Amino acid sequence: MRGGGGMLRVEGLKIAQGDFALSADFAVERGRRLAVIGPSGAGKSTLLNALGGYIDIASGRIEVDGRDVTDARPDKRGIAMLFQDGNLFPHLTLAQNVGLGIRPALRLNEAETAQVRDALGRVGLAEFADRKPGDVSGGQQSRAALARVLVQAKPLLLLDEPFAALGPALRVEMLDLTSQVARDAGATVLMITHAPEDAERADDLIFVEAGAVAPPAPVGAVLADPPPALRAYLGR
Repeated sequence: MRGGGGMLRVEGLKIAQGDFALSADFAVERGRRLAVIGPSGAGKSTLLNALGGYIDIASGRIEVDGRDVTDARPDKRGIAMLFQDGNLFPHLTLAQNVGLGIRPALRLNEAETAQVRDALGRVGLAEFADRKPGDVSGGQQSRAALARVLVQAKPLLLLDEPFAALGPALRVEMLDLTSQVARDAGATVLMITHAPEDAERADDLIFVEAGAVAPPAPVGAVLADPPPALRAYLGR
């Protein structure tokens, strides 16, 4: 798989955690939106956490924009990750939570403070900047978590089911908003989901089963004629 363009390249990746092993070898072009789908325990979160630098890998290589980030710290990879719980701090305002994406110490200069205001405005939270997470709805908390990712301005965004707890209509709204802000930023998105209807909103699909990661394929073609393992997962 050496050579060629693309924004994410995973070569010979192997992860070993006790009795569980995962292997992956694929490339993703810039600006694509990918759904990562598969049974619970298949290794979807393990894959994203490895890409983000949050778990160790046994072997392999990870490149982002042609740069080897295999051994880089999470904040040096050009990757932003949105976790399932959003990771908002309850004692901080939404603006402060977003500001953490720029400076963990929250010593923001005027330009950085403007970045926070702009990000909150882009996710529809301009009027809620001074509220704390406990004073807003679950959907607004999700928007704040997305704004924090937005200010990091990373070329690759990983989503580990951050909207799973939301109702169907609100979840669709957040997925559309994420796609919109990613397009505006020229970012590439990998999103874990268990819902085929969410996967249909992506460009490509990666199916993970029992630690085996299938290369990306156009979502429409895959769902129209799924391979046997995916067909069984979808219950068709």
